[in-house]
Order: sequence, then C-alpha cells, then structure tokens
Amino acid sequence: MSWFRSGARHDAAVDGDARQAAGARLRRCARRAGLAPSELRRPVDRVQRAIAFVLLALALITVPLAALSCARWSYRSGVRAEGAERSVRVRTVATAEAVGVGSTGDRYVHETLRAHWSAPDGSTRTGLLTSWKDAKPGSRHTIWVDLKGTATTPPRPHGRTVTDAGYAATGAGLAAALPLLGVYLLVRRRCDRHRDALWDAGWARMDADAGHNRPS
Repeated sequence: MSWFRSGARHDAAVDGDARQAAGARLRRCARRAGLAPSELRRPVDRVQRAIAFVLLALALITVPLAALSCARWSYRSGVRAEGAERSVRVRTVATAEAVGVGSTGDRYVHETLRAHWSAPDGSTRTGLLTSWKDAKPGSRHTIWVDLKGTATTPPRPHGRTVTDAGYAATGAGLAAALPLLGVYLLVRRRCDRHRDALWDAGWARMDADAGHNRPS
C-alpha cells in the first residue's frame, strides 16, 4: 500500500500548493484594493479608500435600479406598441399577377411585382409589392395590410421590444455609473496632488536634516 500513501501525500501537497497560491492571489487583490493593513498608509489614503467604498456601494444600488427601471419602461412601451400596430394591421394573402414590372427604392432598389389581395372589408386591391423569393405569376404570399387595405410593413416584432429593453438597461446603467466614476476620478486626482505635496515636504525635511547633520 506504499503507492497509495505516496499518492495521497502527493495529492495533499498539490492541494496545499493550490491553497497557498489562492491565498497569495487574495492577498494581492486585498493590497491593491486597500483592504490589507499597512503601516505605510497615510490619512489621505484612508480617505480615498473610504470614498471609493461609498461610491462603490452607491453604484451597486443605483446602477441596477436604473437599468431595471428603464428596461421595464422600455419593455412595457414596446408591448403597447406591438398591440397598437397589430390592432390596425391584418394578414392577407397576395397573388402575383406579373413579376418584374418595376423597381422600388429610395435607398435600395428591389424588383417588384403586380399583385392583388383582399382588403379587410372584403374588396380586392391591386398594387405593386416587393418581389418575394421564387415569385412568379399565380404564386401566393402572405402580406400585411392596414384597415384600408393598403399594403404595409409587419407590426413590431417582440424581439425588437426585448432588444430595445436591453439597450435601455445598458444606457441607463452607464448613465448612472459614469457620474460616480467621474466623482471618484476627481477625488483620486485631489488625493494624488495631496500625496505629491506630502512627498515634496518629506524630501525637503530630509534635505534639511541632511544639511544639519553633516560631519564637521
């Protein structure tokens, strides 16, 4: 069973090394965040750290709230727009009469076809539509029309509503976080200036002490 004991010792040593490495990483992160105790830390460092913690706490509260509120507002508005558009647009089937009778486009050019379809009131309408795939005379395709029977675009898809809600949440989160980040950068700049002044004063005292303590 010696091989079992040696394997167990090896596994224990590997686990110990992993724990030590993890502990070292945590200590480094704590020092960088200013959480580790240090005799070299000055009052200005403690002030900056305290303000940073306060701003971080505010960010953890305001950013999610702003993002959630704007996402909810955008989603509800999108759902209302979906319902409003679906209430005035109807599906119908268009039958192609002739293909390639013209082109449409202000920005893009598309091949068009002449087709007829039924309006919501039962009457037949004829007009030009953007050609669909494998269109030929007699082929049929589902289109959307308004209450007057004029061909129009499909109603707002639900995916657009979800996407807009995501954009709104992202924008609101950034709008809430950027001012806090700006405040921290200003505080850090003032603290850096104060630290520089302390360093200059310290070097000046060292130079003065060195001048008084020169050997005769």
